[in-house]
Amino acid sequence: MQKAIVVAAACAGVAHGFYSPLSTGPLASAVSRSTLRMAGDAVVTIGTRGSPLALAQAYETRRLLSEKFPELQAEGAIAIQVIKTSGDMILDKALSEMGGKGLFTKELDVQLLNKDVDICVHSMKDVPTWIVPGTVLPCTLEREDTRDVFISDKAATFEDLPQGAVIGSASLRRQSQILAKRPDLKVVNFRGNVQTRLRKLDEEVVDATMLAYAGLKRLNMAHVATHVLEMDQMLPAVSQGAIGIQCREGDETMLKYLAALNCADTKVAVDCERAFLAALDGNCKTPIAGQAKVTENGTLFFRGLIARPDGSELLETTREGPLADAEKMGREAGEELKERAGAEFFEALMAGKDAAKAGPNSAPVRA
Repeated sequence: MQKAIVVAAACAGVAHGFYSPLSTGPLASAVSRSTLRMAGDAVVTIGTRGSPLALAQAYETRRLLSEKFPELQAEGAIAIQVIKTSGDMILDKALSEMGGKGLFTKELDVQLLNKDVDICVHSMKDVPTWIVPGTVLPCTLEREDTRDVFISDKAATFEDLPQGAVIGSASLRRQSQILAKRPDLKVVNFRGNVQTRLRKLDEEVVDATMLAYAGLKRLNMAHVATHVLEMDQMLPAVSQGAIGIQCREGDETMLKYLAALNCADTKVAVDCERAFLAALDGNCKTPIAGQAKVTENGTLFFRGLIARPDGSELLETTREGPLADAEKMGREAGEELKERAGAEFFEALMAGKDAAKAGPNSAPVRA
């Protein structure tokens, strides 16, 4: 029997062709639950958060591993095991009130360092820029569409919503860009998995919501999007649509597996974006957006943004240069915006002054 490999999968995914066994009906759900129960007998165990999206991503990771490595292709060689994280267990608070980044990764880090798992699969936008010592992030899978989508039966896009309409979102990044264009709208805290948010929308708890297009595509639910928001309407989050795989430093077997799955263009773009985030000391109290992309000419183009949560001030910058300068470009872009914004800008964010004015973290209830 082959050595067991345990893969811990956080809320993440990979590009194209996602299949979620939990999104196809009761029979598929029963099959998935059976697979979960049999995880202890597996050669390869994939740990995952329990949401349908996280499970879809774990199944995709299993598919990629089995396609690349014959020793992992036997039936039952790879099973699934759910791991709960702090972010999954506390849903009545905004992420900015709970400590922000790391809420969906720290339990996975513990299992990785304890050698209970060999690999952690993460949504890169959930991963702090500071990586736990003794671990590395050598692999980024092919990126999905990075754009956000608007979902509503009240309007074609958020610019067209009626005066005073309520948008549900836990993202200060989305909130700031919405309020910059439509300060009359109300943005309320709106957490939970994709299915929970769509159910609340159907129940008219809010008039509209926004989600990452990547997650919907990975769940075969792209059809629920009312409108796909272009970059000039809503600049996406740093690392949105990207999946990173973490392993222990010096684990040559895992590094070999991950090298076979890595997408070089995605990794260079994400490295640039994360360098931007790190330069800004970004956390979930700071509305930050950033996207890098390899151009047809083989250069890297980056656009970054920071904002006040109430949308009263947005600062942007762009960079373009060789791929080898990816991290340098991101870092310098972050340093530029940090200098332009000034100390007061960030002090106000940490104090929550603008968030309080915008009122984003109240329960999503109707007046």
